[in-house]
Amino acid sequence: MVDYAPMEISQNYEPEFDSLQDLMLHMGRKCSAEEIPHLVAKTFAARPHVGLVRIWTVQPGKDCNACHRKHLCRETSCLHMVASVTKHKENTAWNCTTGADSRIPIGFSEIGSVALTGVGIRIHNFDENQKKLFQDIQDTTPEIVGVGIQPLALKNDILGIIAVYALIDLKRVRRGDRWLGNVAGFVAFALSNARAFEEIESLRAQLELENEYLRNEIHHIQSPGGIIGKSPPVISMLDQIAQVAPTEASVLILGESGTGKELVAREIHKRSLRGKKPMISVNCASIPGELYESEFFGHKKGAFTGAISDRGGRFQAADGGTLFLDEVGEIPLLIQGKLLRVLQEGMYERIGEEKTRKVDVRIIAATNRNIEQEIAAGNFRQDLYYRLNVFPIEVVPLRKRKKDIPILARHFLKSVSKKMNHAVPQLTDSNIRELMDYEWPGNVRELQNIIERAVITSRSGRFFFHLPVASTQVESSKELSKEPAENPWDTTKETVIFTEQQIRAKTRKNMIAALKKCKGTIYGDHGAAMLLGISPTTLSSRISRLKITKQEIFNEKKISADIDPE
Repeated sequence: MVDYAPMEISQNYEPEFDSLQDLMLHMGRKCSAEEIPHLVAKTFAARPHVGLVRIWTVQPGKDCNACHRKHLCRETSCLHMVASVTKHKENTAWNCTTGADSRIPIGFSEIGSVALTGVGIRIHNFDENQKKLFQDIQDTTPEIVGVGIQPLALKNDILGIIAVYALIDLKRVRRGDRWLGNVAGFVAFALSNARAFEEIESLRAQLELENEYLRNEIHHIQSPGGIIGKSPPVISMLDQIAQVAPTEASVLILGESGTGKELVAREIHKRSLRGKKPMISVNCASIPGELYESEFFGHKKGAFTGAISDRGGRFQAADGGTLFLDEVGEIPLLIQGKLLRVLQEGMYERIGEEKTRKVDVRIIAATNRNIEQEIAAGNFRQDLYYRLNVFPIEVVPLRKRKKDIPILARHFLKSVSKKMNHAVPQLTDSNIRELMDYEWPGNVRELQNIIERAVITSRSGRFFFHLPVASTQVESSKELSKEPAENPWDTTKETVIFTEQQIRAKTRKNMIAALKKCKGTIYGDHGAAMLLGISPTTLSSRISRLKITKQEIFNEKKISADIDPE
């Protein structure tokens, strides 16, 4: 920092260009559009005869709600201050881009007039009107006696304005206008190139995201899909879809795993006004905890280890369309807060980037969890739940719409046979009864897998489903193998009566024992659900209801003391 003092300068003083060559070379390299104004202002402010440098760029005026000059704007764009540098140690506030001149309407004052006409001006000594305009500068630094204002123009396109406030009478600077005009033209050229490069990079990233979206769409088209069924629950659900699809409301789809929640989301998107834009699907359960923010919002190159290039997130890919968040209950609390901000304000930042981006997406979420229980347990934000749950749709499990099983079975049979180039087998009445008698804990997805397996294993026209033994049948066979149950009304024996609390405690103890034996695994052939003879979703629900913790499963010493001492 230096103090200003009157300058002794020779009559033939001219600015030298040598010190600006490095600036021009540096701008010609990989300098971003955001960095260029700061670099230019800092370089100019270091020169002996310059007291202050300010740069504005032409930007949309829709973000100027707080501007006190908004009523003067006649255009959709205005001047936004992007750089301000001074070396005056008592006026460090001038290094900020806020204040009275942070927004200037095009055509207003000398600075706005240059943006309107594209013709630079030089003010040698401030007259009375100009002193009012530059009052804050004159009051704090009377040594500033003039200003050179030049447009940052490329052909007929005005990109911004540069204003160099001088400590000397600019009449004494020969070729001063041409000197500043030449530099301003080079700055405009560098700024335009940087913006073009950034736009190309953005389009490249967007193209990569769209390619990924198209690959997912091709997979979806090739897979059997669509909402199939004529049962009352399906008809009611289709009616709900028809009601909410044309709106912009957020939708929360509830249902067990395998019921077809993504199909419902696709149907809503297809019928919406965004139907021609992409629907980007995110399986929240498959994202590692440390990558959620990058997956949703993207990151800047070098933001963290492994970030070898800029990456746009799922929100950028879904801009203008729909973002489907499957298993939304898996999102960590920290990311839930940032997700809520996007839903409320439509704004987000990439990791490692200070720039705030705007996005226009419709959110459709799905979960097989009881979100209200998750809120009570402190695992889900209540305000986010209210944002997502504007219009809930419940997809009923297959066991509650068994009338649709024959229709679905024939659809899957036809599509799977075509894919495998097999003749389409005929479903017999016996086959239909067998399918109808099964409880389908895996819902529609399990039915599709069973049909595909049957097509693969069918030989000589014989068609077998190889259905797993239903849980009810397992329980029945276990009961038959036991000794006859005691008759509670038999007065010849002493009957033990358990309270509801004791039964609950025994059930809890038995469930913890099963989870211990299976090392916490719920699903699969070696999971606790199979051991207990219940569906995995039922076991998950009971674990939540009985408040069984991981410590109780993996640390025997921490089992709750309310278990029946027997």
